[in-house]
Amino acid sequence: MASSSAPCVCGWSYETPHHHHWSRIIRISDLLLCRWTCRHCCQKCYESSCCQSSEDEVEILGPFPAQTPPWLMASRSSDKDGDSVHTASEVPLTPRTNSPDRRCSSSDTSKSTYSLTRRISSLESRRPSSPLIDIKPIEFGVLSAKKEPIQPSVLRRTYTPDDYFRKFEPQLYSLDSNSDDVDFLTDEEILSKYQLGMLHFSTQYDLLHNHLTVRVIEARDLPPPISHDGSRQDMAHSNPYVKICLLPDQKNSKQTGVKRKTQKPVFEERYTFEIPFLEAQRRTLLLTVVDFDKFSRHCVIGKVSVPLCEVDLVKGGHWWKALVPSSQNEVELGELLLSLNYLPSAGRLNVDVIRAKQLLQTDVSQGSDPFVKIQLVHGLKLVKTKKTSFLRGTIDPFYNESFSFKVPQEELENASLVFTVFGHNMKSSNDFIGRIVIGQYSSGPSESNHWRRMLNTHRTAVEQWHSLRSRAECDRVSPASLEVT
Repeated sequence: MASSSAPCVCGWSYETPHHHHWSRIIRISDLLLCRWTCRHCCQKCYESSCCQSSEDEVEILGPFPAQTPPWLMASRSSDKDGDSVHTASEVPLTPRTNSPDRRCSSSDTSKSTYSLTRRISSLESRRPSSPLIDIKPIEFGVLSAKKEPIQPSVLRRTYTPDDYFRKFEPQLYSLDSNSDDVDFLTDEEILSKYQLGMLHFSTQYDLLHNHLTVRVIEARDLPPPISHDGSRQDMAHSNPYVKICLLPDQKNSKQTGVKRKTQKPVFEERYTFEIPFLEAQRRTLLLTVVDFDKFSRHCVIGKVSVPLCEVDLVKGGHWWKALVPSSQNEVELGELLLSLNYLPSAGRLNVDVIRAKQLLQTDVSQGSDPFVKIQLVHGLKLVKTKKTSFLRGTIDPFYNESFSFKVPQEELENASLVFTVFGHNMKSSNDFIGRIVIGQYSSGPSESNHWRRMLNTHRTAVEQWHSLRSRAECDRVSPASLEVT
């Protein structure tokens, strides 16, 4: 029979079913060229039937995944019954014939392939534009009437002018010795600027025994003393001593003896700190020169700070360093370790005075002879007074003494304990060192916390360290301090 062809809307001529010797690759190409523009083209391209131009064109719109058209599903089912159409990955590299009596030679295959290439090239210039595909973003999640954003919104805080001022840290802008201008000055420039004198000291680490040795040798050119309250008698000479600590730990500090009436003291004292080598390299050695005053608070003359990571600790060395001003004008009064325990059934308040450390020195020659006075105040009335023994020549005394006070449970909430540390003096009145108040009229947050912990844990001893305060500070905040001497 003579071959016949039927034109397609796309402008391509398909051969009649009698000439199904074309390979599947040609049929796949024809399907791709049609671009799903015509419904009957997709159904009849393989039968070469004429495309009906009366049918409406089909557009594929997003969002994906789109549903497969019913007519395409019907076409797939019909293909399963006959010859199935393979995907591009399943297309054989060599064309196969459908009838044994119509085999093509290799030359015929080359010609048909060359003819197909020419037809595709000629069609590229006149084929219609791609159908409109509207792709929208794919959203995952449970569908609801109100869409919620997948990405969390960033909460932005509105700042007021006051918020910016709260961020300022005054210590960064103070005229302290740690400011940047001091770091870039030489010792001669610091000495000329502040005129506080110089300190001679040395350091060395002992790897065998794992301790750091600090030697305080001498000082020179110290300034004359300053009296803030006018009580100082000798305004020509100082009574200097040196406090040594490894920052940031200021609690475990050492202290030299006091050198009387001199601006060029010679100390020659050694102190050891039990500390691992790696930890020592992370510390900063702080040496503070203090002026002793028996009748007033001790005054800080100046200080020297040396980061130990910048020196060879094993080899050791000694330095003359110029003193720089300190933001701390007065030294600490010391610390006191106490233990409180209340027994509700017996109505007894038990107090243990365990130890004290780094107490303010009250005697120039031999340190201090400290003792602790404990006074029970009910409301604003002094009820009972007790005191520990005094220990000679020390600023780090160990007491381990216990005291018991009769306090009924209904009166406990109105009770206050006043702890005062004195330096024993046989020639005159005892020297005041420091004070704290624990109870109803506590002298600070630390004291209030200790009393509250004791009330919440009856029959259990509660220990806590307390920093001693001045008499004026306690009198200002605690009415119970005014009732004792």
